[in-house]
Amino acid sequence: MDRVVEEVEKVKKDFEETYSQTIKHVNSIQEYGKNTRITEASEIEEEEKKDSLPRLNGLAQDGLNMLQSLQFKLDLLAPQLPSVDYVEKAQDLAQSWKNLIQSLRVGLRNANLQAKANMKKAAQKERELLLGGGEESTIRRRNLQTKAGMTSAAENITESLRRTRQLMVQEVERSASTLMTFEESTGVLRKAESEYKGHRSLLMRTRDLLSTMQRQDVLDRLIIIVGFLLFSLAVLYVVSKRIGLLKLQSKIMASVKAGMAGQEGIVPIAGRDGIRVAPIHDNVVPRMDIPFE
Repeated sequence: MDRVVEEVEKVKKDFEETYSQTIKHVNSIQEYGKNTRITEASEIEEEEKKDSLPRLNGLAQDGLNMLQSLQFKLDLLAPQLPSVDYVEKAQDLAQSWKNLIQSLRVGLRNANLQAKANMKKAAQKERELLLGGGEESTIRRRNLQTKAGMTSAAENITESLRRTRQLMVQEVERSASTLMTFEESTGVLRKAESEYKGHRSLLMRTRDLLSTMQRQDVLDRLIIIVGFLLFSLAVLYVVSKRIGLLKLQSKIMASVKAGMAGQEGIVPIAGRDGIRVAPIHDNVVPRMDIPFE
């Protein structure tokens, strides 16, 4: 089970227990002053120590403060639940708790009014008994004189303890709120750390890609330069070959033109009978090795 869900269940259990105890205190306040009986001084002191009205009011107020603290804690935990259904149920429960606390406050106020009415009736009955004669009125006068100072001291101590308890409850609420804030901050920091790690790996991959692109750029430049040089050499070779062929062609043309000019200098001799005689060239060098004979 999720940790937040467990915490919510614990808050629900604490609320139910505190609510039942607070209801008992409110009912005790409402019934306060109804049961009156003649007792010894020690029995009256013990009864006032256990069930005095300020003490019951203090316990009821502490219960209401604890219920309000639990309702506030549930409001903080509700948005952190894992699903939307849990969140909606927790919010509805917190609203119902708020209504219960409000009704408890109204009930406590009505219970105090009822307790005051009961005490007024009891005081009137006590007055009637004190004004009467007999052993019963004597016992009551002695008990009232004995417990008067102790009751005021007990009420003062109870009130101071109640204020101390209320301050402690407020400090506990503040500590719980601070702890929840720290947990939320821790979660945000962990999320930021994971995102930073992801961005860091992405940056490293980007850096590797940039290095690879730079190396590829240098390699492409070298290939382009080498290709350009090879192309230039090929062009020079083709041009040189072309120039050589042109020179050869010009020489051939010149020799052809010279041959044509030599043919124009031949003197044709024809015989009488139309018999062609071998032509005689003027620019032919005679062979020196032929004998004159």
